[in-house]
Amino acid sequence: MFKIIHRSVLKELFVTFFLMLAFLNSILMMEKILKLSRALSGIGSTLCDMARIILYLQPQLMTLTIPMALLLAPIVVYGRMTVDNEIVILRASGMSFWRITLPVTVLSVVGFLACAAFSLYLGPKSSFKLRTEVARIVSVRAALAIEAGAFNTSLKDLVVLVKGKTAENLLQDIFIYDSRDKAEPKTLMAKEGRIVMEDDFTLGLHLSNGYINVIRGKDLIEIFFEKYRFTMDINTGMPSLKKIELMPGELFDRIRQAKDRKETVSLQLELHRRFSIPLVCLLLGLLAPPLAFMSGKSGRLLGLSTGLMVFTSYYVFQIYFENLALNAHIPHYAGGWMATALFGFLGGLMHRRENSR
Repeated sequence: MFKIIHRSVLKELFVTFFLMLAFLNSILMMEKILKLSRALSGIGSTLCDMARIILYLQPQLMTLTIPMALLLAPIVVYGRMTVDNEIVILRASGMSFWRITLPVTVLSVVGFLACAAFSLYLGPKSSFKLRTEVARIVSVRAALAIEAGAFNTSLKDLVVLVKGKTAENLLQDIFIYDSRDKAEPKTLMAKEGRIVMEDDFTLGLHLSNGYINVIRGKDLIEIFFEKYRFTMDINTGMPSLKKIELMPGELFDRIRQAKDRKETVSLQLELHRRFSIPLVCLLLGLLAPPLAFMSGKSGRLLGLSTGLMVFTSYYVFQIYFENLALNAHIPHYAGGWMATALFGFLGGLMHRRENSR
């Protein structure tokens, strides 16, 4: 009988968990996709390009959404069981609190393994793949987005006009109006040029045989050149998160090679975070059922609100303690693990209290 009950509850937990995971992922992904689509649509990216970017974003988001879904799914399921008086019936039949919440423990172990895989391996790999894919899209599509004989304004504060373009994407008779520096707008004319990809999502336009007009106050400066490298920044909204791209072994190497204390502590905190976030998934097996029982018959809304508040508090404490470590107020290991320890203590205390009833 117990196996049938556990199997039924576990099935409902997994279904709710995956629904929560999809919902949370879509919420968190929306802002990143909007920022990326604004920049990449301007250079002619396709739906397939955006689909690959969404795929590469998933492992990074999973390290955040898996613990959140592990907390919210048991609250929803056990909250529903409390409202339907199923918890009262199970306790009346002789099932202990530990046996009632055994499916949550199984779900937490599965979540721990999945989160560890995303945090230690898939997350860094996907971050590097995402950077490479965005760079590829920018380098390939930017030249294709510039049409001969038409003004191109897809790049912010830049107007580009070319008279001709060869099959090798060599631009001919180029006119550029650069108003990025409002105090000194520039006008560039060149016989030909070619777009190449520079570092950090920056396009380089290698121009030849042209001149530049610079307006500086009431003065007009004219510069002639044979070769000139003109840079164009692509605002993708993607900060340079190189720590996220490092595997744990590479983080250890970077820590040994760090030149100052702040860089060392920052890398150490990143390493601690890779291990602490999966561990939180196990601690949620202690915390989620008591939160569900506390909401009682007040409905799912109270339980979900409580769960979101608890998880938000965890990340606030995590950021607070990490900032203390960065400013040398506490050791780096305390900054990396203090929030997890408090979270675990709270979960153990609530679990013990509920089990003693």
